[in-house]
Amino acid sequence: MDVDFFTHEGFRLAFLDAMPASGSGEPVLLIHGFASSMQVNWIGPGWVGELTRAGYRVIAFDHRGHGASTKSLVPSDYTPSKMAGDAAALLDHLGIALAHVMGYSMGARVAAFTALEHRDKVAALVLGGLGIGMIDGVGDWDIISDALLADDAASVTDKRGRMFRAFADSTKSDRHALAACIAMSRQLLTVEEAARIVQPTLVAVGTKDDIAGAPGPLAALLPDAQAFDIENRDHMLSVGDRTFKKKVLEFLSAHPL
Repeated sequence: MDVDFFTHEGFRLAFLDAMPASGSGEPVLLIHGFASSMQVNWIGPGWVGELTRAGYRVIAFDHRGHGASTKSLVPSDYTPSKMAGDAAALLDHLGIALAHVMGYSMGARVAAFTALEHRDKVAALVLGGLGIGMIDGVGDWDIISDALLADDAASVTDKRGRMFRAFADSTKSDRHALAACIAMSRQLLTVEEAARIVQPTLVAVGTKDDIAGAPGPLAALLPDAQAFDIENRDHMLSVGDRTFKKKVLEFLSAHPL
């Protein structure tokens, strides 16, 4: 797929803009997770193909510090608000006034902040791979930063640290940029902020996901949300799950622009 670039706040950000066969369709902006990329999160698992076949225009991008986009070692560059600003700037760059927005894991957090801070741009919202952890936190992530910065991957003993180090290595990521990102991108959403996310929202989490937190309690805090359990999937395997894709297509169909 053709990848293009735009610039926002000094970052050169890679993105794709995939049209359905009809040549037009409702836009869906996809926001990938930590240490991932649009290729790993959305193209490889089949989301771009699935959505374009269903008639949607699909936009995705590589976060600052990820994929083919500019890297920074400055932690303050990676707040959810700043990354949400990148998402909104991409819609402006493409002349899109209103889009559905879907994020996974860290991307779900960024999607939530996009819905809060750029409300007029977000029609319907899908939060994948992050449930009540959006509010309560998702555990100690300093161990992941330590794992990313370790000179020797074999020296990492923590299970979660090993998982994210292996993922970062497999995606050939800049581990120092990721360590800077993880320092600031974990900002929690407050209960009061959750209550201000008024867009129709789908919260989907794997039943074996030990990172995200359950989807139901988060959905209960949002004014117009539903929860979906991705059966027998963990944090990594939920992304490409067929039942998840089917549910998202049903949800988007039920909430047209």
